[in-house]
Amino acid sequence: MTTTPEHTGPGAAVPLGMPGTLGAFDDHRPPSGELVGDCVHCGFCLPTCPTYNLWGEEMDSPRGRIYLMKSGLEGEPMTDAMVQHFDACLGCMACVTACPSGVQYDRLIEATRAQVERRHDRPPGDRALRTAIFALFPHKRRLRLMRGPLRAYQATGLQRALRRSGLLARMAPRLAVMADLAPRMTRRDRLPERVPAVGPRRAVVGLLTGCVQGEFFPGVNAATVRVLAAEGCDVIMPRAQGCCGALSVHNGREAEAQRYARRTIDTFEAAGVDAVVVNAAGCGSSMKEYADLLAEDPEYAERAARLSAKVRDVSEFLAEVGPVARRHPLDVTVAYHDACHLAHAQGVRAQPRALLRDIPGLQLREIPEGELCCGSAGIWNILFPEPARQLGDRKAGNVAATGAALLVTANPGCLMQIGSAFQRRGDRIGMAHTVEVIDASIRGLSPGALVGPERRHGLSRAR
Repeated sequence: MTTTPEHTGPGAAVPLGMPGTLGAFDDHRPPSGELVGDCVHCGFCLPTCPTYNLWGEEMDSPRGRIYLMKSGLEGEPMTDAMVQHFDACLGCMACVTACPSGVQYDRLIEATRAQVERRHDRPPGDRALRTAIFALFPHKRRLRLMRGPLRAYQATGLQRALRRSGLLARMAPRLAVMADLAPRMTRRDRLPERVPAVGPRRAVVGLLTGCVQGEFFPGVNAATVRVLAAEGCDVIMPRAQGCCGALSVHNGREAEAQRYARRTIDTFEAAGVDAVVVNAAGCGSSMKEYADLLAEDPEYAERAARLSAKVRDVSEFLAEVGPVARRHPLDVTVAYHDACHLAHAQGVRAQPRALLRDIPGLQLREIPEGELCCGSAGIWNILFPEPARQLGDRKAGNVAATGAALLVTANPGCLMQIGSAFQRRGDRIGMAHTVEVIDASIRGLSPGALVGPERRHGLSRAR
């Protein structure tokens, strides 16, 4: 039985297994004992950890999971219970921001998850679900094939009927979760491979069009292209690009993530761009870590580092180059939600807020408990639907408390998760990506373009 830090006291040495052995882990990039040792079990991470907030369980906190990693390094085998605690982590990295000791929990949990995927035999149902998820979400063409059926499902009233009856939720609860998370399917216009700058060219940038972003939120990519072009950038969207590997690396599928990363590197190297702009927080976070992912690849290690150095979130890039396009007034109240992989993993917090505040007439409001994850976390809300629902409802309540007319964030998963929570509340709120708000201001659109009925999530969709 594992002894917890609560029983032993912070920093106490506990004999677990044979010293010097790797019980739970093999010798291929196990979690670093040195990084594990940086944790002093102070507890500053606890208030920011979603699962600790939900359950109050020590082993479902960052310091508890680090203790389990230490146990595994000291010889304790990988058990079902140990894996359960690792799996339950959302990977939101709020603990990284909160930690006064600089513990690199992000590196520890990703290394641990790769070990779990190689060494742990999951139950058949869990294994089948994960196989289905990764057979779909990283593949643009397969996602594209879903657009028609989803549009019909939403437009015919079938979604409303099934939601009211609860039939789908009883028969296939995870399928019901995915169906409710899906945003309203809108027209998807094919973007050209290159869009020239408006006025003097200031930079040539590549745009990662993304998987879920590109197929389920095509308006975000279109707005990103318009804003970048208006700010003097030639925008290149290579046709050869595919998945960046973010979902794979965040879920321990190391070899798969490396394949996606190599292809992405090849694609954007060939494009010859000054920067690679990303408008999905999780994707940008992973691409900035390509150097670590491919550190042992003799052909790609240096190339990965060069590409990672060029990756910028769209808000980060716009803040760096500065505005040249005029911002027109936009009289709207905005609640800005920090996407975890933007705020905590990339450290990009001030830039999107500054860009929004620069829009005349816009009022920015902060969300209570803003550091707490909304429960999306990549595929976590599919793997753990009930606790994800609790986190989503908590986030939606905090957003509603601001009284804002528009929720703005920088990640498709957050938009889907919080939108689904507003459906359950029966409230109305407009939802938009940061770059869509900037685009509306540059184009001189009215607030209705962002908060009108076609842009609302909640009661207007549930009726």
